[in-house]
Amino acid sequence: MTSSPTSDIDGRLAQGWGGRSPNGVHVNVLLARRGSPTAAAITTAFTSPRPGFTPILASLGESQPSYTTLNPPTVILSKSEAGPGMPETLVFGAAQVGIAQGVLDAVARQMLEGNQDTVVFVSLWVDPDGDDETAVKSAAREATRRAVEEAVQGLDADTVRRLVEERDTVTHPFYGGE
Repeated sequence: MTSSPTSDIDGRLAQGWGGRSPNGVHVNVLLARRGSPTAAAITTAFTSPRPGFTPILASLGESQPSYTTLNPPTVILSKSEAGPGMPETLVFGAAQVGIAQGVLDAVARQMLEGNQDTVVFVSLWVDPDGDDETAVKSAAREATRRAVEEAVQGLDADTVRRLVEERDTVTHPFYGGE
């Protein structure tokens, strides 16, 4: 299933995982159109920082004076507190670059428009034990690419059917029950 960047993406959500622990990355992605209630919610998240969880407007460049804002504008909010125990460079550097690359992959594939009318929100989890910036960057790119693709295209019918059929036995790595 393919989608054009003019499709109604506002409010579409998905998740993606990339890499392997401890340098793996998990993201949740929310897509919006400028002027929508969804975009307003993303703007609220962006303008509501709190210690350890400062939203980032994805920007790229070789030095601070050369930063260029990613289009579509992409707001990143870490689900993991940056600071003691987790190098900030994993969130503000490696993961930000990987997320930007994943969004740009979607633009290159014409899944998203590279303009100010599309807004991307990425909720980011980086393992606090991560120790390889290049692996984290690659994992963030993979996770973001997967999440944006799922948000734009949706799950295929076979996957939805399989989940429904296996609903009594589905599990998760953080669930230890029976």
